[in-house]
Amino acid sequence: MLRFLAFLATVIAFITCPAALAQTARARATAGTDLDARFAQAQADPELAQQLLATGRKVAAVCANCHGVGGNSSKPSVPNLAGQNAAYLLEQVRQFADGRRRDMWMEGMIRALEADEKIGMVLFYSAQTVAPQPAKDAALAAQGKDYFSKICFRCHGDNGRGNAQIARIAGQQPDYLKKTLTLYRDGKSPRADSLMVPNTRQMSDADIAAVVAYVSGMR
Repeated sequence: MLRFLAFLATVIAFITCPAALAQTARARATAGTDLDARFAQAQADPELAQQLLATGRKVAAVCANCHGVGGNSSKPSVPNLAGQNAAYLLEQVRQFADGRRRDMWMEGMIRALEADEKIGMVLFYSAQTVAPQPAKDAALAAQGKDYFSKICFRCHGDNGRGNAQIARIAGQQPDYLKKTLTLYRDGKSPRADSLMVPNTRQMSDADIAAVVAYVSGMR
């Protein structure tokens, strides 16, 4: 927790000198801890899991500035974290820490966290309930359901909740979904090795709008 709190003191550096923040974040990168082993330990020990979850709740209080209280974002372009699979979230944390996923702010935040804070955070968010966005256009959502049932369910599951390797997309923020699908479709996503690239290549703008309308309303 000390590293995380210390990171908050460098927020001004982010505003005035991004390079200084990047250097500070790299210096705080956590190393030497086997996250998978610690995560497995928490899964096998309910008491430890609750302790880490309490730590994660404190971390999430700061993350709420972007991802919303309890992981339900108030910003359409920022993803919900509530209800996401804990193992999947932990892998995304790892990717931000080692640079496979790029976002200056997220990289700095993640690298400032200690191992137990990272695990506690994902345990906290996975235990929250996502707030879906009811479809404003029922006909469009019905088209999206048809597309989803032919293509997307193969990886994300019939209920859109994914698994340890695949993201939960049910109830996700519409603008975030649209942007993400479009980047994959256009070959502009930084995660070019994702299975999403070939699976979105043939999507039209109309297909994306329909899928977003349906998926964002799923529970």
